[in-house]
Amino acid sequence: MRNKAVKSSLKTAVRKAREAAAAGDVEKATELQRAAARALDKAVSKGVIHKNQAANKKSALSSKVASLKG
Repeated sequence: MRNKAVKSSLKTAVRKAREAAAAGDVEKATELQRAAARALDKAVSKGVIHKNQAANKKSALSSKVASLKG
């Protein structure tokens, strides 16, 4: 059950970052992207998700946020 709760909070963190990026809010998207990356790393250390899955999600989020800045 703990893994389910962690995965749920991960999805929420990633979704919030994506929504901020879609809205074009650079500062908020950057802040939420960092929070999502921290949550993903924490989930990896707990063994909830695989490290490559976390790396792929972090990469996709950061490129989306970087496209706003550019």
